[in-house]
Amino acid sequence: MAFLLAVSVIWALSFGLIPRVSPMGAPFVAAARSVLALALFLPFSRIRGLAWRHRVALALVGALQLGLMYVFYTASFRWLLPGEVALFTIFTPILVALADDAFSRRMSWPVLGAAALAVGGTAICLGTRVRQEGVLRGFLLVMASNGCFAVGQVLYRRLARSLGRPDHQLMALLYAGAAAVTLAIAVPAVDLSRVLHASFSQFLVLAYLGLVASGLGFFLFNAGARRVDVGTLAVFNNAKVPLAILASALVFGERVEGFRLAMGGGVIALALILNNSFKKVTKTAL
Repeated sequence: MAFLLAVSVIWALSFGLIPRVSPMGAPFVAAARSVLALALFLPFSRIRGLAWRHRVALALVGALQLGLMYVFYTASFRWLLPGEVALFTIFTPILVALADDAFSRRMSWPVLGAAALAVGGTAICLGTRVRQEGVLRGFLLVMASNGCFAVGQVLYRRLARSLGRPDHQLMALLYAGAAAVTLAIAVPAVDLSRVLHASFSQFLVLAYLGLVASGLGFFLFNAGARRVDVGTLAVFNNAKVPLAILASALVFGERVEGFRLAMGGGVIALALILNNSFKKVTKTAL
């Protein structure tokens, strides 16, 4: 759980930076983040003795969880305000719970309930009003991003547990899959004039997003995912939202609604507590 909490803080501090690099173009930003993350973890890769089917499987998981997710997510900022993007990402916990149930061929209602409660708490935190014009395309892009990320993290959790290898030895394969997808989309679509006219500060932000938010962030998230139950994983998908709001107040000096943040954060914490209580009751019954 410590890994998931740490990455929630990293992503909370990173969320407001994404619009600053959006003018460089969504395909380029997604590809750059994937390549930088790959470069960070390539020295730690240890795939000797790993079957080719497992190598390919990990690369495909990375292509889905990180590659396609990046493309959809970054593209959504063209149509949505940052607050609207944050609002639409809140449905990921439910998608995580449903994805795990689908792969397990069962329905875990307590886990789904905890995920739904986390969604409700996050909605309270945000309280964002959605514009009526031009929002549908952005909403669909965010939901596609949510789906890729949810299914990818569940697949990695299952695959990594079966392989029994440390996460840092596997992450390069995931980033390789993500880089392959994002580069394939970026190369024919990139607008070099937009990239070349970017400022030095924008390149610094891009480096931070690639090495820290993506490279370190997804390593910590996936490492945490294989160490917790799926209910905890689902709830922590939304932990970054109240932390991001808090960071906006403490770091960037923005005004926030303290009561709304406290209420929403409390509901998310309650979802985590109820999930842990159900897990303990289940173990006792067994």
